[in-house]
This record gives sequence, C-alpha cells and structure tokens, in this order.
Amino acid sequence: MNDSVLLGAIGAVGGAVVGRFLNGWIVRLPESDSAKPGSRCPKCGHQPRWMDKVPILSWLRLGGRCRVCRHPMHRFEPLVELAMAVLWAGMAVHFGCTLEALGGAVFGTLLTGIVMTDARVQIIPDEFSLGGLVLGLLFAAVMGGPAATDALRGAAVGFGPLWLIGGLASWLLKKDALGGGDPKMMAMVGAFLGWQGALLTIFLGALTGTLVFAPLRLFSKREVLIPFGVFLAIGAATTYLVGPEILAWYRGYLGVAP
Repeated sequence: MNDSVLLGAIGAVGGAVVGRFLNGWIVRLPESDSAKPGSRCPKCGHQPRWMDKVPILSWLRLGGRCRVCRHPMHRFEPLVELAMAVLWAGMAVHFGCTLEALGGAVFGTLLTGIVMTDARVQIIPDEFSLGGLVLGLLFAAVMGGPAATDALRGAAVGFGPLWLIGGLASWLLKKDALGGGDPKMMAMVGAFLGWQGALLTIFLGALTGTLVFAPLRLFSKREVLIPFGVFLAIGAATTYLVGPEILAWYRGYLGVAP
C-alpha cells in the first residue's frame, strides 16, 4: 500500500475518533463548563453502548435517533466527525508523520469546536481558547528557536487589540460590545500562526463579518447577534492555508521587500 494512502487512512480514522469526542465537547462545554458526564440522550438519559459510539456509522445505523426512545440526535454530529476525518487525513497526507501535521490537525479541530459553539450559543469555551493557547505554545516550544518567540508574540498581538477595542467600545456604549472569549481565542490563534498571522486573521474575520452582517443590520429592525468567533475562525483557517501568499501579495502591492 502506498505510504500516503496508509497515512491518510490512519489520519481519517484518528480524525473521526477525535470528531466523536469533539461533538461531546461542543454540546456539553457551553452548558456545564465540563466534558462530563459522558454522552447520553437528553430525553431519556440512555448512555450509548460502545457499538453506538462508532463515528459516523453509528449515527447512520440508528437513523440519527436514540436507540431507546428514538429522540433525534444532533444533526451536526456526523458532519463534524466527517470533517475531522477529512482534516486529519489531509494533514497526514500533506505533511506526513510530522509535528507540523499534528499541529495543523489540532489547530483545525480547535477552530471547528469554536465555530460550532459560538454559532450555536454564542460562547467560546476556555477549553478551546486557553487550552488551545497552551497547546500552540507547546508545539512552538518543541520546534524551538524563532518559532517559540513568534508564538509568544503572536499570542500577545492576537489578544491585545481585541481586548483594547472591546474594553473601549464597552465603555463608550455602556454595555458589553465584544465577547470575552474573542480575545482569548485570538491569543490561541496567534500562538499557532504568529503575530502577522494574528493580525491577518483579525482583518479577514472583521471583513467577512462585515460583509455578512452589514446588510442584515441595514434591513432588519431586530438586533442581530454577531458570533464574531465564527468569522475569526474563518479568517484563521484562511490565514493558515494561504496567509503567506496574501502577505506576499500585500508587500508587493506596497513595494516592500519581503
């Protein structure tokens, strides 16, 4: 068997398992600040057996319902597990069996968790932001040299601007203007992407959020809640994938040497 195929298969299986755990965190962390207790039906309290915990396949076999009371499960569960399988397989194939592959897969997993929780309940759990910050710094420390320094700078640059802007806006508007989870999330992003990546993520997130929600604000009389973490995650993913190319283009546009 081709090495890349084998790595992709291993990554896919591992990613699907990670997705299974991630689903539990997405549902339980915003509600109880803990991943415990384990999975159970919200209606009858049935705890699934091992055969009902196989990623993707168990959801399909049960028709997306509890085995006992047939209460519907969350529809996003198989999609998250499939997305993690694709993500981890892609990282394994692209980078091989390396620390960079693991770091990219972990970063993508954290962003997925943030997107799901912020979109559902407008909360970014500290387990994803602060826990991810620790992981990002650890990855950089293992790599050593400039990577460790850049991760620290990135965390500071990611956290600082949003914290200052949020504090100033809250003081001017006399109400919370920016969720407390957003600066902590950007500290995590900066630890993985460095200070330039953090700034680009903020710019792309703000641009995407404005393009999506500005028309809604203009034409809707109701107050529209903006899950800014979702757009920051989109900006972070874009920066991870094509950030160097965007920065190189911008430097060329300004006539600045790389």
